[in-house]
Amino acid sequence: MQNPLYIVQFGKESTRDRSRSLQVDRLTEIRVRNVEVGGVFVSLSIMKELEQVSEFRSSPELVEKLYKYSILKTYEAGSVILNENAYIRSIPIVTRGVMRVIRTEEDGREILLYYIKAGESCIMSFLGGLHNETSKVRVEVEDDAEILFLPMDKVSLFMKEHPEWLNYIFRSYHKRFEELLETINAIAFKKVDERMLSLLRKKSELTGSSTIQITHEQLATELGTARAVVSRLLKQLEEAGQVRLGRNKISLM
Repeated sequence: MQNPLYIVQFGKESTRDRSRSLQVDRLTEIRVRNVEVGGVFVSLSIMKELEQVSEFRSSPELVEKLYKYSILKTYEAGSVILNENAYIRSIPIVTRGVMRVIRTEEDGREILLYYIKAGESCIMSFLGGLHNETSKVRVEVEDDAEILFLPMDKVSLFMKEHPEWLNYIFRSYHKRFEELLETINAIAFKKVDERMLSLLRKKSELTGSSTIQITHEQLATELGTARAVVSRLLKQLEEAGQVRLGRNKISLM
């Protein structure tokens, strides 16, 4: 795991700073910039994304507990936050940026399962951590991200204390199940060029840019195919005027 740029441990916030924070409207952005709290430097704590989640918006008490017990870490694109076969001690909730979830087969081939964007969590991490099992997937940062980590003991406690938290977990499970079905259908029924174009459009949608920073090898890995196949198909798409190729980047036309 790569070192985060900074760590925010909300549980160490002083009483005075805590009371000051609670004076802020619960449905507005809470920011703490470069303040040393209990020996920990707190920088740019953003709770706005949590409060945009319907289940969290309806329970300010739940948001306050997430604020109190979680750790916020910032990662650069390309960082790995969870490896396969690692034990899961906390679940991630993205507050900014995008993560991707990847599965590796025994022969070394990889396939992209789904993305996780702001306000969302990794349901596979939740299930693995809840049953004290090792991770079956690898989770990487797609776009520079701030990720809130909630310890598994609090995950279980919140399930008992807050119906909104349970609703959030169920909704996340339903969303990921539908996305996994889409992935299976794409592998079974779509050609590689169709899957590749869909993937590029998805990346563009997530990052808000028509230019995607990615190598042919990375794209091949996410599609579960060979680099030579990707390079050939990209050249065909460029000739058809659908993409423009650059050094380690692809622009949608």
